[in-house]
Amino acid sequence: MTLKALKPKVEDIIKRNSASVDERLLDICKLLEEQVSYYNWVGFYFKNGVKNELKLGPYVGEPTDHTIIPFGKGICGQVAVSNKNFIVPDVAAQDNYIACSITVKAEIVIPIFINGENIGQIDIDSNTPDPFTENDERFLEFVCKKVSELMS
Repeated sequence: MTLKALKPKVEDIIKRNSASVDERLLDICKLLEEQVSYYNWVGFYFKNGVKNELKLGPYVGEPTDHTIIPFGKGICGQVAVSNKNFIVPDVAAQDNYIACSITVKAEIVIPIFINGENIGQIDIDSNTPDPFTENDERFLEFVCKKVSELMS
């Protein structure tokens, strides 16, 4: 299924008011992980209250010990500070990378904003080297926009 074809499915999940926010976020993770062959771990991290750290939200994929990530640490922590998309074609080449699994080759992290404030991010790991394109980036920005609407 193409990324474009996934957009209405993401919108349908967001509109499903009978489910909790976390259930809908988890369903988005499942949809992306199942439908995009190179999305091998899909999850959300959110700002942990007033602390300068991220807390793991709903996700699918291998279990992770990284349930709390300090701002500035790893790719997710860097996005929490920079407020910018971060695409890592080769995680082995990143000095500030937090390894979750030896199978992970690449990562993409896109921030989620509400009223201009970075409240979290979607984080995707891939076991395929350098799989992410501008299409992934634009699609995940769309997902994050929809998630921000859900959470505001």
